[in-house]
Amino acid sequence: MCGIVGYVGHRGAQDVVVEGLRRLEYRGYDSAGIALVADGRLATEKRAGKLANLEKAIADDALPPTTVGMGHTRWATHGAPNDVNAHPHTGATRRVALVHNGIIENFAELRAELEAGDHHLVSETDTEVAAQLLELEVLAGADLTSAMLALVRRLEGAFTLVAVDALDPSRVVAARRNSPLVVGVGEGENFLGSDVAAFIEHTREAMELGQDQVVTITRDSVDVRNFDGTPSDGRRYHVDWDLSAAEKDGHDWFMRKEIFEQPRAVADSLLGRRTAEGHLQLDEMRLSDQELRDVDKIIIIACGTSFYAGLVAKYAIEHWCRIPVEVELASEFRYRDPILDYSTLVVAISQSGETADTLQAIRHARAQKSKVLAICNTNGSTIPRESDAVIYTHAGPEIGVASTKGFLTQLVACYLLALYLAQVKGTRFGDEISQVVRQLEAMPSHIESVLASADDVYALAREHVGTRSVLFLGRHAGYPVALEGALKLKELAYLHAEGFAAGELKHGPIALVEQGLPVLCVVPPAGRDQLRDKMVSGIQEVRARGARTICLVEEGDDAITPYADVVLRLPKVPVLLQPLVAVVPLQLFACELATVMGHDVDQPRNLAKSVTVE
Repeated sequence: MCGIVGYVGHRGAQDVVVEGLRRLEYRGYDSAGIALVADGRLATEKRAGKLANLEKAIADDALPPTTVGMGHTRWATHGAPNDVNAHPHTGATRRVALVHNGIIENFAELRAELEAGDHHLVSETDTEVAAQLLELEVLAGADLTSAMLALVRRLEGAFTLVAVDALDPSRVVAARRNSPLVVGVGEGENFLGSDVAAFIEHTREAMELGQDQVVTITRDSVDVRNFDGTPSDGRRYHVDWDLSAAEKDGHDWFMRKEIFEQPRAVADSLLGRRTAEGHLQLDEMRLSDQELRDVDKIIIIACGTSFYAGLVAKYAIEHWCRIPVEVELASEFRYRDPILDYSTLVVAISQSGETADTLQAIRHARAQKSKVLAICNTNGSTIPRESDAVIYTHAGPEIGVASTKGFLTQLVACYLLALYLAQVKGTRFGDEISQVVRQLEAMPSHIESVLASADDVYALAREHVGTRSVLFLGRHAGYPVALEGALKLKELAYLHAEGFAAGELKHGPIALVEQGLPVLCVVPPAGRDQLRDKMVSGIQEVRARGARTICLVEEGDDAITPYADVVLRLPKVPVLLQPLVAVVPLQLFACELATVMGHDVDQPRNLAKSVTVE
């Protein structure tokens, strides 16, 4: 959620910080603030609402020029989203300023301690408690790094803290526990950010921090220490996307741009997955073949869109590998006392790698001796680091809050995992696996063909501006697509939308059908188990009751036409891989409908990109 930027260097800190915050807006926020160190004092400004409110305040009352500072966009946890509770927070004497992402779980006890010592706190936040305690350490004679080390030993919970000292313009100090933070390494300047988007305009060299570490940046150095004060080395890496990847590239929304990036994203997610001998290989498969052969149950844990990718994975893994798979909401997983042991593989799907519910779920799984494999887009994030193996999706930055290319690349990673397990366990022959990989490699061109018909989908969306309810139907791997299509409408158009397994219609949902109700139907390809024919029966049932049927049907399937009010054509692909093409029109539909309704597509109300608190 919250976005953090820190800077020490030779540029104007205000410009660097504000621009960094702008590139982190996609994370979701309700207020913004900045703190600069200039001439032995702190210059701060903060405002509730969008970043534009902060920029106006700075324009009306200019901050002093300086080359050291930090900024923050806040998603409220403790206290209402207003000017007082916005970050940064300062100590009583304004010697230090601090910004914070996460939740300090023992802040109430610490606040009571401060108030018992006649310290006055002006906000409702847990963050101000940390700022006051940090300042007390500095006033007692500690430098900012030592003060931060002393502070973090007293805090419980998940947090990233970044601080500056009015009397020390040489450094910015940060601490990380269970919350994202990355260092940007430049020439004569260094950066801090919640992710690399904060500083990608200035450097593509980054350093990941481990758990429970404090980092001090100056113009010419980066010093990393563990919470116990011992020195540590952060891992340096090169960011393989540049500033242009975070721009809209002529589209009205980042989300629309990202929908059209999906052919390239899927292609990138498949790069380097086969050895010269034709065998599958995965990014960081730190589990041995024997450990994988010992797996007799898989549990997939995820939230939101990632959960629907997990549902598709269940179909693929069980079909190709003959291993039983459960798919669980990460937020519910550890509260039902799940049955786990060394033979259980837990697959955690999280785009950001920082999703709080999923992170706590994998920690619970590892405590029960289960192996954990992460599917993630963010190199160096917490969930991959705490897992036994990782498949990176290589989607690149996704700025729109509603996931699009993130979802498709998660699907690709799930298919690759299923095929890799089939390879290791011997449940599929090599030529069978190669055939599916070739089918996956053909997907970018298939997605391109779907995108070529975007105008037809846009026209359809504009016909539904007055619609207040939409249903989605699917079968087999099309069922998770129906769920994802409904979620996109909820997220973007703020409509009542529900996805159902078509076979469940007569068990209740058909009562919702009324005259003119749009029902989007994901029709399976003709093939095994008569899935397509059973889906046609469901379409006939809702159409007979007045629904307007909008059918996503593979090319050449004209038998569906008599039962469809609108037909959207999909390329011919295997039923298990159809989600990769079937979800694209649903993304386009939701994006365009939200646009014509006047909504902010990239930052839907009440939502954040990464949910980093439970």
